[in-house]
Amino acid sequence: MSERLQPGDTAPAFTLPDADGNEVSLADHKGRKTIVYFYPAALTPGCTKQACDFTDNLDVLAEAGYDVIGVSPDKPEKLAKFREKENLKVTLVGDPEKKVLEAYGAFGEKKLYGKVVTGVIRSTVVVDEEGKVERALYNVKATGHVAKIIKDLGI
Repeated sequence: MSERLQPGDTAPAFTLPDADGNEVSLADHKGRKTIVYFYPAALTPGCTKQACDFTDNLDVLAEAGYDVIGVSPDKPEKLAKFREKENLKVTLVGDPEKKVLEAYGAFGEKKLYGKVVTGVIRSTVVVDEEGKVERALYNVKATGHVAKIIKDLGI
């Protein structure tokens, strides 16, 4: 299991393809705060709810100086379908090799319906303007999570 990030850690650098196959890097967001959230799979109910919540609150987060990147193990084609079907405005990137998921501690053992399985751990990491971890939240709920982040960040 990968190590979980702690506040003050340097956020692992990454470059991943978005829904259109364009490369998105954490470095592109230097100078702005970035919310990087990790979810198990596009086009599933919980992940759809979470992505829609981020999309619905994107303007509020952007005005407060935050960019949002959603990371899943999906390929760009599936991300594009997800974006179109749900009218998502949030940047979605795919990590099929799960290297970034592991680097952020968002892949490993978790409980699913009472059984221990290995998979994506729904997580959110807030990265500051300098690329340091401000907050690292693991095993978050899909519903109500965005509202909690907004409240916790004082937005």
